[in-house]
Amino acid sequence: MADIQEMAGGALIAAGAFFYVVGALGLYRMPDVFTRMHAVGISDTVGVGLLLTGMMFLAGFSLVTVKLAIILGIILFTSPIATHALAQAALHEGIVPMGVGTEVLLGPGARRRDRKKTKGARKARAAKRRKRS
Repeated sequence: MADIQEMAGGALIAAGAFFYVVGALGLYRMPDVFTRMHAVGISDTVGVGLLLTGMMFLAGFSLVTVKLAIILGIILFTSPIATHALAQAALHEGIVPMGVGTEVLLGPGARRRDRKKTKGARKARAAKRRKRS
């Protein structure tokens, strides 16, 4: 029974390490910030889940397993939230995903967003709004 636990734990740790390597390659190879965030965010969450689960198998049922489970729960909640917040901050700064064009859809109240956000473009839009009203 102990051999099966050790083999399962080792396999899970190897799979988690594989996901981290794939995420690192994605970070290096992807063209823009959003695809990089996607590659790293997914592989980070899955990789740490597999690593910690493998460590739980190796630790057996003890206080260490409970602590690892708590850490896993915290990471599974915070990692996707942090990735989402980072993507929203990039959109807020005007960074446009590649291949989307000039329209970026943001949630249920989708709106148009210009690719280049300059003060001159903002002033021109404000002047057009004033003329209409």
